[in-house]
Amino acid sequence: MSPNNITSESLDLPHVIYTPFTPKGEVTVPPSKSDVHRAIICAALSKGKCTLSPVALSNDIKATIGCIKALGAKAEIQGNTLTVDGTDLFSKKEALLDCGESGSTLRFFIPLAALGGVNAKFVGHGLLPQRPIGVFTEALPKAGVECKTEGGLPLEISGRLQSGKFEVPGNVSSQFITGLLFALPLLEKDSDIVLTSPIQSLSYINMTIYTMSRFGVDIETTDCGWHIKGGQRYTPCSYVTDGDWSHAAFFMVSGAVNGSVTVKGVKKNSVQGDKKIAELISKFGARVDWQKDYVTVESAPMKAITIDASQIPDLVPVLAVCASFAEGTTRIINAERLRIKECDRLKATAEMLNALGGKVRETADGLEITGVKSLKSGLVNGYNDHRIVMSAAACASKLEGKIECTYAMSINKSYPNFFEDYISIGGKANVIDLG
Repeated sequence: MSPNNITSESLDLPHVIYTPFTPKGEVTVPPSKSDVHRAIICAALSKGKCTLSPVALSNDIKATIGCIKALGAKAEIQGNTLTVDGTDLFSKKEALLDCGESGSTLRFFIPLAALGGVNAKFVGHGLLPQRPIGVFTEALPKAGVECKTEGGLPLEISGRLQSGKFEVPGNVSSQFITGLLFALPLLEKDSDIVLTSPIQSLSYINMTIYTMSRFGVDIETTDCGWHIKGGQRYTPCSYVTDGDWSHAAFFMVSGAVNGSVTVKGVKKNSVQGDKKIAELISKFGARVDWQKDYVTVESAPMKAITIDASQIPDLVPVLAVCASFAEGTTRIINAERLRIKECDRLKATAEMLNALGGKVRETADGLEITGVKSLKSGLVNGYNDHRIVMSAAACASKLEGKIECTYAMSINKSYPNFFEDYISIGGKANVIDLG
């Protein structure tokens, strides 16, 4: 076995080599993957024709487009505008839904297929077949939906979703709640989602509710969850998508560590929880100029802070990079759900930084990162996880030597043009095929 559990198979796949650079310049980030997922689904449910723009075709977004097509909708991309026609949604009563490696696609579409009474089979790739779906296999049979699974994917469902009371945990994934929120308003009677544990990643649910409201559907927040009035309808519209704050974070951290970067296309009034990256970088001590639709980050001496990651799990890997250059020991807490993402992201992040001379210790629910003056050469396991590969890129902004990172093309899951945008601010990314 190679260092950091790097398998011989992964060594045959394209790597990326990052070398030192000083970040400088401007970059415009792509539209939010989370926002685009939601807009596509609302557009299909509107049973009419909608335009969404801008849209970037990452692998996850392709999976969601593929699933609405499998259920009978039409979708066509021209430039960065996606036209969705949901007129024939649910016209197919049997469907194979390939969710790729997208947890969002899988968990959003299970209730949707049940809404349409579709006999559906769900499949996936990578680690998706192993990711939790038990929330649905427990809740949906009580609402008229039969689920057949041996614990993961493939999953087969049949029957038609019925309204009622849905008791779900809030600490596994907000994606289960979002999936129900999409479907339940279209049932004849009212429903309630009742939380059985404290909610995490609430901002993603708020994003869902906001997007649904733009298509004419209302959700009522209660003391213990959400009340969903039945008999509603999605209204077709032209939808302008939001810039991606989670992608902005990689460039912002690079600037905070060494240099100055302006990220455009991100709105200060965005409902995305990951916009908190601007506040956290400022708390570390970097200079942050946060305007209506851009943010500029400039390096300055940084000191350790404590970060509660319960509402911002996707930021943890790149925040750990930022912490590696902050004096003292930063503690990231309430991030235990990262162990069931595309990989165990707590383990992968610790391995990445330690392989480069960082000082990171895993805890049960997070990381403890002690700052260092710079990072050094090393071989990093990308674990086929886009956020690990892109976080490794941010390490190069204060580096002695080079970083060789496996699974370079995992960026296609969410940000196919990442390397080009990274190079535009001075980054050096050399993708090599070692096969």
